[in-house]
Amino acid sequence: MSLIKRLEEKNIEKKQIRQEKEVDPYVELKAKIQNKVIDELDINFKDISEENEEVTQKINSIILKHIEEESLNLTNSQKKKIREELLDEIIGFGPITQFLKDNSVTEIMVNGPNKIYVERNGKLTLTDAKFKNDDHVMHVIKKIVSPLGRRIDESSPMVDARLPNGSRVNAIIPPLAIDGPSITIRKFSDDPFTVDDLIRFGTLTSKMAEFLKYCVQGRLNIVVSGGTGSGKTTTLNVLSSFIPNEERIITIEDAAELQLSQEHVVRLETRPANLEGKGEITIRDLVKNSLRMRPDRIVVGEVRSGEALDMLQAMNTGHDGSLTTGHANSPRDMLSRLETMVLMSGMNLPVRAIRDQIASAIDLIIQQSRLMDGSRKITHITEVQGMEGDVIILQDIFRFEQRGVDNKGKVKGEFVFTGVMPKFIQKLKEKGINIPQEIFM
Repeated sequence: MSLIKRLEEKNIEKKQIRQEKEVDPYVELKAKIQNKVIDELDINFKDISEENEEVTQKINSIILKHIEEESLNLTNSQKKKIREELLDEIIGFGPITQFLKDNSVTEIMVNGPNKIYVERNGKLTLTDAKFKNDDHVMHVIKKIVSPLGRRIDESSPMVDARLPNGSRVNAIIPPLAIDGPSITIRKFSDDPFTVDDLIRFGTLTSKMAEFLKYCVQGRLNIVVSGGTGSGKTTTLNVLSSFIPNEERIITIEDAAELQLSQEHVVRLETRPANLEGKGEITIRDLVKNSLRMRPDRIVVGEVRSGEALDMLQAMNTGHDGSLTTGHANSPRDMLSRLETMVLMSGMNLPVRAIRDQIASAIDLIIQQSRLMDGSRKITHITEVQGMEGDVIILQDIFRFEQRGVDNKGKVKGEFVFTGVMPKFIQKLKEKGINIPQEIFM
C-alpha cells in the first residue's frame, strides 16, 4: 500500500473518531474501561439478567474502580453518566452497543468473542472491542432474540431476527459455528435513504432516477438484481417510494426491512417452524395469500425459491407494478436464477414455457453491484424485450462504464445512456406517462 493511501486512510480514521467524540466525548475512555472491566469479570454470563442484583452490583463496583483510575478530571455527574452507560452496554448488548448507536456503521460482524468487525463506507474494519467469552456472546444473542419470540440452542442453532429499529440479525452457534457463537447485524437507518441520497452517493444519476420513477408509476414489473451487500433492499425501498399514495401495497419479506411512507401498506413477514418442525409460513405462502388481499402492488423483499413461479404468475395475471429483488451477478444471470427458482417450485414445466413466463412478466432488471472501493452502483438498467426463438432478449438502457481506479483507490467511470430507446415507452404512453426525451440525452 502506498504512503499516500495509508495517510488518507489514517485521516479518514481520525475523522471518524472526531465525529464519534462530537456525539460522545467519552467514547475512547468508555471503550478503554469497558475492555478492562470485561477482562476482569469473573462471572458466568448465563447468570446475567436485569433481576440478578448481585451480579449487577459486582459489575457496577468494577466499573466504578476503573472510572476512578482513568478519569481524574471528571465531575461526579460525568462519572455517573459514564458508569450508567457502561453498565447498560455490558449487561445489555455488551461491546457491540457502541456500534449499534454509531450511525456510520452499517454492518456488525461478531466472529467469536475476540473478533468484532464493522463495516463503514463499504470497508470492513477489525475493532478493539471484545467479549469476555462465548457465554458473554450467547447472553447477547439471547437478549436480542428472546423478546422476539425466537430461541437459539443446540437443537435450534441458527436464528434470523429483527431488532425493534429494523436492523436484521443472524446468529449461529456451536456446534455449527466452530470458533464460537457468531452474530451478523445489518443495520438500517431510522430515516430510510431517499432517491436524493442515492444520487448523492453516486449510486445512480438524477436522469436514471427520473427514468425509474416513470417506470414505477407506469406499473412496470421490476426486479432488482445484485450480490450480497450490494444495496438491493435500499434500492427497492427507494423504488417503492415512487408508488402513488392512493394504491394498496402488500409487502412480503423474511425479515421486515422495507420502510414505506405510503398510508395504505400491509406488511407481511414469514414465520420459521417451531421445535416440532411445524407452523412454518414461507414467502410462497404469503405471495399466494396476498393475491386474495386485493393488492394494487406486491413488493417481495427477495425471491429465492419456488415463490418465483407464484410471483411471475401474479405479474402475468393483472398485478402489474410488482417489485422484487434477487441474488445474481448480471441481468442475464438473474434470468437463469429465475428459471432455477421456478423449477424449485416442483412444477414440471419445460424450459421454453418458463422463459415465456419470465419474458412476458418482467419488464425491467436493475443490476446493482458493490465495487472494489466499497461504493454501490446501479451498473445496468436493462429492458426485457421478449423472446426470440428460445432466448430471452435483453437490452441495456443505462449502464455504468468503469474506467479503472484513481490514485486514491476510488473507482473511476460514468453512467451512460446506451442509445437504444426502450420498447415499453409506447406502453407507458398508453397509460398517459410520457418520458421526457432529455432523460436520454
